[in-house]
Amino acid sequence: MDFNVKSGDSDKLRSGCVVVGASAPRRLSAAAERLDKAGRGQLVALLKSGDIDTDCGKTTLIYSPDGRIQAKRILVVGCGKDKQLSAKSFIKIVSAAAAALQRSGATDAVSYLAELDVVDRDLSWKAAQIVTASRDAVYRFDELKTDAKAPKRPLRRLAVAVSSRDHLDAVKSGVANGIAIANGIELARTLGNRPGNLCTPRDLAAQARRLKKIHSALKVEVLDEKAMKKLGMGALLSVARGSRQPPRLIVMQYDGADKKTKPVILVGKGVTFDSGGISIKPGAAMDEMKFDMCGAASVFGTVSVVAELGLPINLVGIIPSTENLPDGDASKPGDIVTSMSGQTIEVLNTDAEGRLILCDAMTYADKFKPDVVIDIATLTGACIVALGHHTTGLLSNDQELADALLSAGQTAFDRAWQLPLWDEYDEQLVSNFADMANIGGRGAGTITAASFLGRFTKDYRWAHLDIAGVAWKSGKQKGATGRPVPLLMQFLMDRC
Repeated sequence: MDFNVKSGDSDKLRSGCVVVGASAPRRLSAAAERLDKAGRGQLVALLKSGDIDTDCGKTTLIYSPDGRIQAKRILVVGCGKDKQLSAKSFIKIVSAAAAALQRSGATDAVSYLAELDVVDRDLSWKAAQIVTASRDAVYRFDELKTDAKAPKRPLRRLAVAVSSRDHLDAVKSGVANGIAIANGIELARTLGNRPGNLCTPRDLAAQARRLKKIHSALKVEVLDEKAMKKLGMGALLSVARGSRQPPRLIVMQYDGADKKTKPVILVGKGVTFDSGGISIKPGAAMDEMKFDMCGAASVFGTVSVVAELGLPINLVGIIPSTENLPDGDASKPGDIVTSMSGQTIEVLNTDAEGRLILCDAMTYADKFKPDVVIDIATLTGACIVALGHHTTGLLSNDQELADALLSAGQTAFDRAWQLPLWDEYDEQLVSNFADMANIGGRGAGTITAASFLGRFTKDYRWAHLDIAGVAWKSGKQKGATGRPVPLLMQFLMDRC
């Protein structure tokens, strides 16, 4: 889909459809008022007769509007009762508009929704949301379907419009950001949606090399099993033992700032399929364990957006990648492994493998002398129990970093919620036979997993994002979401 920016009155721009808002009980947006005036009161008449639904997110499509209106259709989107919209309501409105446009038969459209008043949000943010919502509406993962059928008349062009030319620069900036972020989200979704037989550690390494070809500012290094053995990554390699697919440690480095500027490091869990290993998972919905590399996918997506926008920061993406499968050589409950840090770990449950590959990657991250390190992982089912599928779990050893991530999540409406990381939880990891166990018992599983990772991050500021509840959807909507790319991008843009 192509996006552009236009200025002018809503009744004078030619298009297949013009999109405006209407609030309860009978309040038209400024752009809708112009359409009503040019259309001899048609919109007000439809409001009075109840033929336009003003509930938030409801849509009404009007064909062949009356009067001097240049658009072939008018899409009126309900904005609810509030005079000033919340960010949540606005996202609901633009998402509903995007879905309705796909059904409308219009191949091009002009949206005036960026002119709606949203609490604490500027034009640039609103324009970006229109773009990402529209791209989300048209996204399909059908690269493996032999009979994939495109919509008969898909929306091909969308203009984000404002009445005044004075606002064009802000909207252009928002549209550019929205396109780049949508590209990153779609990359993360596509990698997550690919099956485990087509998305292996070597495939992820190849994806990193493809990104390097697209973005010359990227440096890519891939460590194989031999290199990891030399570095002493015994925790990561212990997870890979049951798989015939060799593990990879993928490093993507972007230098957009002065060499003296310490980098932000993103570490993404890249378990391309997680059976649980010897501690095997139940068979029901095990196919969804292809999504256990969504942390890695979000790092790919974020790195690609940063490179596309050319942000003035230094960024390193580190992806430890392996499968976790049962085999005659697989790690067993009770095995003790030695991490790259030299600390020993008693593996009480082989299904707690994400923390084993992350701990070596985060020890490796120290070589870059980071400002902050953020790991992103579908780490614990306990996070879903605690927070459901609405928010990312956040834990950190630095409150300033945690606050910045929480704020970014609120701005991007890709929210996180902070959980405590107290010493009492760390005590649950005591082992009789090694420096620590890889699980801490039934209680507070999300926190004890982060406590485990905290033992490897004492030399720098670190935050952990548990995305087990938000990385993908199940049921009829099954598929990767691309979260938390919006949160991470807002965090990085805030730093710029």
